[in-house]
Amino acid sequence: MSERPGIDPAAPPTGTGCQECEAAGGWWVHLRRCAQCGHVGCCDTSPSQHATAHWQATGHPVIRTFEPGEDWFWDYTTGQGFLGPALAEPLCRPEDQTVPGPADRVPADWRDHIHD
Repeated sequence: MSERPGIDPAAPPTGTGCQECEAAGGWWVHLRRCAQCGHVGCCDTSPSQHATAHWQATGHPVIRTFEPGEDWFWDYTTGQGFLGPALAEPLCRPEDQTVPGPADRVPADWRDHIHD
């Protein structure tokens, strides 16, 4: 376990896409990974905001970006970002996965469905 509460570096991600969006046939803009249990959910710009919903349901306070080339963490309890420890691989979604994605489920008017 990490010294910071809410981070378990050994917890692998739950998949390559938002778990709830995948189950419901939905789509997302960007992905976030729970640093405590590995749950992959969609960001707050996404229509369903599953990463934040995961925090609200579980109390797991820290997420890490699950986007290629990014390495920041966010603590919901403090409202602040930070750089944290290395987590279990993979560290991001597949680079060939579209944003938003998955491509076959993103509506043509997707910009009308996102949160600012």
